[in-house]
Amino acid sequence: MIRRVPTAFAAALFACVMVHGVGAQSPRRLLAGRVTEAQLGGILASPDAWHPYPTIRERAQWDATPAPVRASFISAAEKQLGVAWGTLPATVTLRFSRDGDRSEYDRINTERRQRLTTLVMAEVFENRGRFLDEIANGIWAISEQTFWGSTAHLSLQKAGVGLPDAREPVVDLFAAETAALLAWTDYLLGARLDTVSPRLRERIRYEVDRRVLTPALERDDFWWMGFGARKIVNNWNPWINSNWLASVLILERDPQRRTRAVYKIMRSLDRFLDPYPADGGCDEGPSYWDRAGGSLFDNLEMLRSATGGRVDIYASPLVGNIARYIYRVYIKDTWFVNTGDAPARVNPDAEVVYRFGARINDPVMQSFGAFIRQRGATLGPGGSSPGRVIPAVLLASEIAGAKAAEPLPGQVWLPDLQLMAARMAPETPRGLYVSAWGGHNGQSHNHNDVGNFVVFSDGRPVLIDVGVGTYTAKTFSPQRYDIWTMQSAWHNLPTINGVMQKDGEQYAAKNVAFASSGDSVRLDMDIAAAYPADAGVSRWTRSVTLRRASREIEIRDDYALARVTEPMRLSLMTPLFTDVTTPGEIRLRETGGTTYVLRYDPAKFAASTEEVPITDARLKGAWGERLARVTLTGRGAMLSDQVAIKIGQ
Repeated sequence: MIRRVPTAFAAALFACVMVHGVGAQSPRRLLAGRVTEAQLGGILASPDAWHPYPTIRERAQWDATPAPVRASFISAAEKQLGVAWGTLPATVTLRFSRDGDRSEYDRINTERRQRLTTLVMAEVFENRGRFLDEIANGIWAISEQTFWGSTAHLSLQKAGVGLPDAREPVVDLFAAETAALLAWTDYLLGARLDTVSPRLRERIRYEVDRRVLTPALERDDFWWMGFGARKIVNNWNPWINSNWLASVLILERDPQRRTRAVYKIMRSLDRFLDPYPADGGCDEGPSYWDRAGGSLFDNLEMLRSATGGRVDIYASPLVGNIARYIYRVYIKDTWFVNTGDAPARVNPDAEVVYRFGARINDPVMQSFGAFIRQRGATLGPGGSSPGRVIPAVLLASEIAGAKAAEPLPGQVWLPDLQLMAARMAPETPRGLYVSAWGGHNGQSHNHNDVGNFVVFSDGRPVLIDVGVGTYTAKTFSPQRYDIWTMQSAWHNLPTINGVMQKDGEQYAAKNVAFASSGDSVRLDMDIAAAYPADAGVSRWTRSVTLRRASREIEIRDDYALARVTEPMRLSLMTPLFTDVTTPGEIRLRETGGTTYVLRYDPAKFAASTEEVPITDARLKGAWGERLARVTLTGRGAMLSDQVAIKIGQ
């Protein structure tokens, strides 16, 4: 059992390229089933009639925005006056194909969008024309950029990765983001841009049309649309569709093309929703929810607004569950249950959480959005998506004064995702917290982690899921599972006869069962099928149980093997400092002095520990300079046995 060992000085001691769902799902057609394309044409607002937010000419709401918010944008924009917009050299573009590095290109590309967004918002707030010339420079620099997307996504072109082929515009995440940025710039500033030159708005319309509007409307073979051979899509679908939709609603003047595009977007969003699990679980993890469920919300808001409320599916139980996922996997502070590539620390978009919660009439979610905003810094520059920034700044006063509360449910069970979570004390972060999951190894941003679990105490990590490092060409390649963070031996899982889990949807948990009583919460699953045949495992039933009366978590493995060629090794990942010198005990010490003790049977295991230096910047953001892996190595050659670890408080 884990127990707390006080230090001598402590007076008091104290944590979606991607598959949705399980099994077949009949088409729901939640959006395109509401209206026909012809009916949509009769209710869709024209560009001049669609007015979701005030423009720069309408001052009341902008002037009512909190002064610190306005000042932060204006101050940041002032620092950008006269600064060169730079270039994206061919050699920077080629780095992804040469050495797998996409970060420098993506950084420059993102910084351009962030800079233009900041300048536009500053001009809207100040309304003096001071930033218009620099905005014009930004529009021109971005318009002359050969490719708006990420170099990692050039595989969408027939020419493949390398330098972009300007003759074949392709629509990826960031091409769509850039199109929407220019569209919102046109929407907010309008004729003010003409005072610099009428060519600016003409250029915006020309570039957005040729790069996004026309290829997205005329082509059905972009995989993220869901119209081709690949029927299961991911966060790319709602994210790109939200930016495409904004660009269409603002810039497309032809009524027939406008209707065709919006209806196609609705049909594409249905491809995202049709196979989505009914429990709303995002197998891409909580960090991807912002651009999966969160971007779905962006689409639904625009569709509702542009059709006078005729296309509105917020009453759908599926939509409600997709929304609630983000607080169902919340642990404490910025800690979330981080399956797959999701980092352990997440900062969801506070205003999206708040607005989505209000729209589905969920006060828990709405209060969570207010909590996220109120615990953090004042809203300010840094975003590159005006479709998110605009409603956020207009909401700033409301959310600052709204009721804020953490969602701390006593237990969570997502049957499709096969994820459970439980707290020792419901509605409080104090005490032990455990989450465990089954699923399969073909999930979104998959890691080979069927049967993994995490443990927190008083909102701080004890046993963890490491997450993933900075994306490179290898991350989404056939060599993905050569990366250590993807492998089951670097999760809280067994290595059986020297064999780790295998990737693929067929490598899955079986006989998954969840049970809950007032005292205990338990998840059982057989994870044997997550291992290939050469592991020689016939059964491996893992039970994860939280017992409130005895204040403990037990991880019990009941296994049967066909053969034993190597000792079984059970890995445990932790950010804490480890001591395994006492047989039967694993001592995990926080930097502040609190020590936890995990208990195991020393007759069945020998414990060892190793330091894991962290050099990757993304992992450092979650864990700092180091982690540790504790390995429990089985004694003897038992073909079947039961083993357990107890974690108490």
